[in-house]
Amino acid sequence: MIKTNDNNSLVSAVINLPREMVPVMGAGAFLKNTLCIIKGKEAWVSRDNGSLDNVAAVENYERTAHEMISLAGVSPIAIAHDLHPDFASTHFALNSGIKPLEIQHHHAHVAAVMAEHGIDEPVLGVALDGFGLGLNNESWGGELLRVDRDGFQRIGHLRSFLQPGGDIAAIQPWRMGAAALWALGRGDDIADRYKEFPQARLLRAMLDGKVNCPSTTSAGRLFDAACGLLGVKPVASFEGEAPMALEAMVRDIKVMPDGWDIDDDGILDLIPLLDKIADMPAQDGAELFHGTFAAALAAWIEEAAAKTGIRKVALGGGCFLNKVLRDNLCRQIISLGITPLCSRELPPGDSSVSLGQAWAAALLLDR
Repeated sequence: MIKTNDNNSLVSAVINLPREMVPVMGAGAFLKNTLCIIKGKEAWVSRDNGSLDNVAAVENYERTAHEMISLAGVSPIAIAHDLHPDFASTHFALNSGIKPLEIQHHHAHVAAVMAEHGIDEPVLGVALDGFGLGLNNESWGGELLRVDRDGFQRIGHLRSFLQPGGDIAAIQPWRMGAAALWALGRGDDIADRYKEFPQARLLRAMLDGKVNCPSTTSAGRLFDAACGLLGVKPVASFEGEAPMALEAMVRDIKVMPDGWDIDDDGILDLIPLLDKIADMPAQDGAELFHGTFAAALAAWIEEAAAKTGIRKVALGGGCFLNKVLRDNLCRQIISLGITPLCSRELPPGDSSVSLGQAWAAALLLDR
């Protein structure tokens, strides 16, 4: 652990890299923000700056960035940042006077795992989280990528769902349950199933007209849809609370063999699974959801490995904090002769994004 002069911890982790790299900085994510600076054969990851959603947090973030550069004693030749134009970290990067480089959020999640394992060879990457801005201003969060030194290729994603009300659906899983019912052709059931919520009467019309219902491939919202269908934390105190409660219910996972479909474009669709759990008791549904989702992900990865010849897969994003899903998936892909790569020193969520940004940028500039 490296300390600042005032004895407050500035650097929370030092990741050893396989070789000396060019000095670059990662500006980090919006939530659970950290910064990262690469110095020689080390990547220094800052303390958690929290969410950059208020003036005090942004001021602390900017202070931390300058202190990191001063402490490292290097001048970054580039600063990697998120695609989202409104993030404070993006604004900082663009106004820093350092060459800015865009690194897509889920590419960064996969690259963070690669950095921890010291890998720059091509890998498959599965990034599962709540939200990250994708290409064409799309909302991503359930992505299958091919990642190498030159960047990434999106070779698959989860089926997209509508988010009634937009971001509020992340803390009101009943809304994602309603979206799942609508996708199942059961829109008429929404008002009755969620009658304790006055807004439910309007949701069918919102979904029909796609009014304030942005589309997303988010795995986090898929978990929320399962929670909404099963009545688990219909309204949560924070994003991820309902999926955590769903995971805690699992005692013995079960698999629905025909619970998913993978089309020719690599789109993984779990609508058959959602249809099945829609009328199940909560614990039974939780066990079937976790087991089937893991089996579907394994099949998805196996198919991509066969097409690409790549036998290593990096697993990143906050959904991999779910131990039931992660451990079950890893066991399955190991049995298929595919090597899973997981986070070791950093959590797989957004606090590792700065490391991934820095590693991806260093690989691009080190060619």
